[in-house]
Amino acid sequence: MEGTPSKAVDIVPNLSVSDSAAAVEFYKQAFGAIELFRVESDRGEVFAELSIDGARIFVADESHPHNTFSPDALSGTTVRIDLLSDDPDAMQARPVGAGADEMQPVRDEEVGPRMGRIRDPFGHTWLIGKHWTGARRSG
Repeated sequence: MEGTPSKAVDIVPNLSVSDSAAAVEFYKQAFGAIELFRVESDRGEVFAELSIDGARIFVADESHPHNTFSPDALSGTTVRIDLLSDDPDAMQARPVGAGADEMQPVRDEEVGPRMGRIRDPFGHTWLIGKHWTGARRSG
C-alpha cells in the first residue's frame, strides 16, 4: 500500500544517569528488567538496552561532551517516564522496595487512571499507572 511505512517507528527513552552500572542493576531489581545488551568502556561506563515486559529503555552514563546530563547534574529532570501496567499497585511496590522514593502512592484519580509516582535513586521520575482509554470513571 502506498504511503505505508515498511517498518514501525520505535521511540526508546535513553536514561542518562550518574552511575549506569548501578542503574542497570536497580532497574533489574525494581522492574524485573531484562538486559538485552550491554557495552562497557575501560572506565566502567555502561550503555545498556533493557526490556521491562517488552518495553525497551536505554541506560547510559551521562556525557557532558554529548550534552546528555543526568538528573543529578540538572538538579531535576525534564521528562517523566510513564509505565503503564495492568497492576500498578504491584508494579510500584517493587521499585519502592528496591529503594525508590514514593512521591505519591498508587490511588484512584478523579480524572485519569489509577496511578502513583516514584523517583528512582538516579533522579528519574516515573508515573506508574493502569492503562487508560481516556474515558471518565463513572460514579
